[in-house]
Amino acid sequence: MNNFSVEFFTKDNGEKPAKEFLLSLEPKMRAKLMGIIEILEEKGNALREPYSKHIENEIFEIRGKIGTDISRVLYFFYYDQRIILTNGFIKKSQKTPKGEIRLANKYRLEFLERNCHNE
Repeated sequence: MNNFSVEFFTKDNGEKPAKEFLLSLEPKMRAKLMGIIEILEEKGNALREPYSKHIENEIFEIRGKIGTDISRVLYFFYYDQRIILTNGFIKKSQKTPKGEIRLANKYRLEFLERNCHNE
C-alpha cells in the first residue's frame, strides 16, 4: 500500500504542467520518471539522492537520467501525505534553472491559496 499520494498541480485553465512534461518525454525517460514517482509514493519525504533532492524552501525534485539526458520534475509536500508535482524540464546545466524553481514556488502558492479556502 502506498503511504503517499502523488498528484499533478492543475493551473486555473486546467493545464497540468508536470503531466504535460512527462507525456512529452521519449518513452524510456518517461518510464524512468514514472518508476521514480512510484518510489516517491512509497517513501515520500524519506526519498533521497539519487532519486530526489531538496532544492529550496519547500521545493524538491525527482531526478531521471538516461545516458546524457537528464530530466527533472519539481514537487512539494502537502497535508495528508499528498505530493504535488508542479513542473518538469530537461536539465541542460549543472544548476536547476532559477526560472523553473520560481515556477514551482508560484504553483505551490497558487495551490495553497486554492486549497486553504476549500477546507
